[in-house]
Amino acid sequence: MSEERQYKLIADNRKARHDFFIDETIEAGLVLVGTEVKSLRAGRVNLRDSYAEIRGGQVVLVGVHISPYEQGNLNNHDPLRARKLLLHRREIDRLNGKVREKGFTLVPTKLYFIGSHAKVEIGLAHGKRAYDKRATIATRDAARDVQRALRDRQKRGPTV
Repeated sequence: MSEERQYKLIADNRKARHDFFIDETIEAGLVLVGTEVKSLRAGRVNLRDSYAEIRGGQVVLVGVHISPYEQGNLNNHDPLRARKLLLHRREIDRLNGKVREKGFTLVPTKLYFIGSHAKVEIGLAHGKRAYDKRATIATRDAARDVQRALRDRQKRGPTV
């Protein structure tokens, strides 16, 4: 009886998949202040050039720009403040070991709501070189050409 959870996507970091090989992903909760939630519901967030780091035994999301809420007042938030992520101690320790030893980095790939809770998907990633990026683009283009050829062949019907 595994039930698929419904989530509402807020932001997707496509640049992360272009610049990094994502080895595994982890879902984490996000500590937000009042007006940040309203800005997220309006979709006013940018994940580009953001990353997560481990500071003092806690995972912190750095560089995520959540625009100030338009109807906010003096209590509006700082758009680029560091935001704490909610993870279990075991997960933090495991991530810390991988980041230190193997040269991985933590990159946010998606930001979404599950019910009323804001969640971020963090990818354990290592960087692509320029030739890796070109190879990825070439593979994607080849797959697209194959799909196009199959679609055109289906439209024409069987050949005798």
